[in-house]
Amino acid sequence: MGAKERIAEAALAEVPEDGAILIDAGTTTGLLAQILPTDRELTVVTNSLAIASALSSWTNLTLMMVGGRLQRHSLAAVDEWSLRVLWNIYVDVAFVGTMGLSVARGLTTSDEALATVKRAMIACARRTVLLADHTKIDNNQPAAFGELADLDIVITDSGVDPIAAKEIATAGPQVIAA
Repeated sequence: MGAKERIAEAALAEVPEDGAILIDAGTTTGLLAQILPTDRELTVVTNSLAIASALSSWTNLTLMMVGGRLQRHSLAAVDEWSLRVLWNIYVDVAFVGTMGLSVARGLTTSDEALATVKRAMIACARRTVLLADHTKIDNNQPAAFGELADLDIVITDSGVDPIAAKEIATAGPQVIAA
């Protein structure tokens, strides 16, 4: 099992028995979506066309797709339409991905359209769980979307530098190395 698969497996412990979750677009979050428990009645909100398609036939889920302009490279909905939905919903847990995180810059991604949607995802959730393999740590991208203190948990892989993990935990979130 690879690092991203281990991260997704560890994230299952944060999926509530019932309620609403948000799953951000991304490869690791997509792996989580594929292994969601089939014995729970969940509402799943996503901005990912790929995740929505993968979950569309699951009868135990209520699936809500966030609309907006589709970014072709990420297959994620972004921009104002996405924000309108996210400003008007509440989820128990948001499972969010990132392209970079650091103590100095916080959470970062490739462009402002994605960053704006990710900010709204964090704001609409009671708890936020970041799924990020160790290559994302200290990898700063141009568009910031949050601080480490905005997160409840960071789930990464065993390749994480122990010093970096401790620095991240000191900034706020619990760090789990899967």
